[in-house]
Amino acid sequence: MPLAGTIGAVTFIGGYVPYLGAYGAGAFAVMLALGEGGIDAAGGMIVVELLANGILQQLVQPFAMGAALGIHPLGVLVVTIAGGALFGMVGLVLAAPLTSAVTRISADIRQAEAEAEAAEEPPASAARATPD
Repeated sequence: MPLAGTIGAVTFIGGYVPYLGAYGAGAFAVMLALGEGGIDAAGGMIVVELLANGILQQLVQPFAMGAALGIHPLGVLVVTIAGGALFGMVGLVLAAPLTSAVTRISADIRQAEAEAEAAEEPPASAARATPD
């Protein structure tokens, strides 16, 4: 394959652009394969790109990130898209980890408040009235 370094560089950089960047880099690789090796090489490159971009980026990545961060995979997908739409590249990178941090911190605060309330309540035996 000619220009393998260029294809690698474009694929690497395109991987940082969520959802569309990898497909753009894949189209670039397919066009180079078509120009150099013909339809057979382009067909092989299409299969490789679809497997790599379709399965890995769209299915495996949200599950892996969700498991690592403790967020549902659909939640990872939604906050990543929202973070990218609102804050660009920085939002794409930080949306899921910040959501995980906020979720865990709020759960810890709720647990601490529940423990504090439980400690303040008098025991059930002390709440009984004494006989006259």
